[in-house]
Amino acid sequence: MNTTFSYDHYYLQDEVESNVKALSEKFPGIFSYEYLLETQDKHHVIAVTLTNKATGAACDKPAFYIDGNTHAGEVTGMMAAMHTMDALATNYGSDERVTFILDNMAVYIIPCVSPDGSQTYLTTPYTLRSVNRPYYEHGTGLEGEDVDGDGVIRMMRVPDKYGAWKKDPEKKDMMVRREPDDVSGDFFSIYTEGVLEEYDGINVPVNKVKWGRDFNRNYPFGWFPEYRQPGAGEYPLANPENKAIVQFILSHPNIGSVATNHTSGGILLTVPGTYPEKKAPHADMKIMNAIGEMGTKATGYKHINIFDSFTVDQDNYSSGAFDDYCYETQGIYAITLELWNLDERCGVKHFWEADPKVDTTVEDFEKRMAWINENAEESDFVSWKPFDHPQFGKVEIGGFNYKFTVQNPPKKFLAEECSKITAFMMRWAAAMPRLVIDSFTVTEIGVDVYKAEAVVSNAGFLPTYLSENAKKLGTAKPVQVSIDAEDFVSCKQTQDIGDLSSYALCNTAEHFYGNISTLTCDPISKKVTWIFKGKKPELTVTAWNQKAGKVSKTVKV
Repeated sequence: MNTTFSYDHYYLQDEVESNVKALSEKFPGIFSYEYLLETQDKHHVIAVTLTNKATGAACDKPAFYIDGNTHAGEVTGMMAAMHTMDALATNYGSDERVTFILDNMAVYIIPCVSPDGSQTYLTTPYTLRSVNRPYYEHGTGLEGEDVDGDGVIRMMRVPDKYGAWKKDPEKKDMMVRREPDDVSGDFFSIYTEGVLEEYDGINVPVNKVKWGRDFNRNYPFGWFPEYRQPGAGEYPLANPENKAIVQFILSHPNIGSVATNHTSGGILLTVPGTYPEKKAPHADMKIMNAIGEMGTKATGYKHINIFDSFTVDQDNYSSGAFDDYCYETQGIYAITLELWNLDERCGVKHFWEADPKVDTTVEDFEKRMAWINENAEESDFVSWKPFDHPQFGKVEIGGFNYKFTVQNPPKKFLAEECSKITAFMMRWAAAMPRLVIDSFTVTEIGVDVYKAEAVVSNAGFLPTYLSENAKKLGTAKPVQVSIDAEDFVSCKQTQDIGDLSSYALCNTAEHFYGNISTLTCDPISKKVTWIFKGKKPELTVTAWNQKAGKVSKTVKV
């Protein structure tokens, strides 16, 4: 799919903003943007709206939401969101699916939830969780630092007679664990490259990451304080970035689905994230897994439930996440996309697939190192090299650049990663609920007395109420249908016709002797009738729903 800009490097915030402005100027009929927040470092949290303005306002259409870079180092998520934004704008009018989406729907994209964090990650050697605002008190232990000045914080090999590592005698650059009966030889401790503020010559305490604030633990649903959930913040929505995102969701009630781009692992994580999938409404999980399967086909990434398959500790699980907030408080379907899968390329098993009783740390490191040496940039891996450390004396520094090998792809793989995520986004956006008026007729049934009938349907994959959870929460709204006649005989001008189901929830199954069959299904279409007096030259019927949009049809009488 064509794009206006290239995706062969990671964007700094100036480029994010300039590209957004350029697309707005180039495609004014379908592209607009707003600033949600000016950050501490004078960057902007930008929200883009994509829709064909000629076919109606964005607020009157079903909407799909995408974001990226909730975590500072997960810059691939930002790039994927930028790519989707670019592809939608650039291909409108030439690509049938894109044109359909923007004619009938709105797409909201916030490419970078943490612009300050993203900028710091891309312009310094440091890693950080979400933002460059101090969170933990500064300790006197080991602090990650680029002590050799090569622009990357790598590993540091320190001679230590009590160390747990030794050099692999056969493989250059490799380390192996010290065996229980290793009583002589050269042993080492391996630390993050860095410095100590205070060193007693014996022990090496390690500081908590000073920028440990975690935006994806600060949303209001399932929030826990620091003792349970590191980085969660002082209280829910303590971070202005989190608050801005929640305000955006609440002020755009037409949003029907949320895709939030993270890294890494090459996995699509489906809600719920705080209890087993079997305890969620069956109909919701049927839809959620259908969307996930569509994502698997588009990306090659398996979809799994967060709680059942991704959560290591199901008693002290992580929560306060954006996807759970969307589903558990608004009834909106949400998927966290963990982009980029180095381990699959290396032949390493994910932690949720590996046998926990078998320690493959060294073998996995060796596989990653081999792939990086063959596929990444030359600077992404360096052999151990001697360095005179200010506290430890003679040490060696080496290893790969975690930031652009494990957490994010090397630049030459970035466009490929973005393209497959955009393919999924295009498919998912088209699945929103969507009202249509199939027919609208007016007939004279008496002297100056008329009957109007309209058939209103939901043409989308999702039902107009979105989810059973939305019904329970009270966020689901009924479909309303109105006609612009005046003197009604036995009905109201505006009629509440309740919910419209969708083909997603049709009960399809094998029938007798292996035939397939559609069995029962709640109404996808409903007929609305009005009786009124007085002829008008033309009449218009309008149907609207918070999630499925507003449509009208006019007939001459």
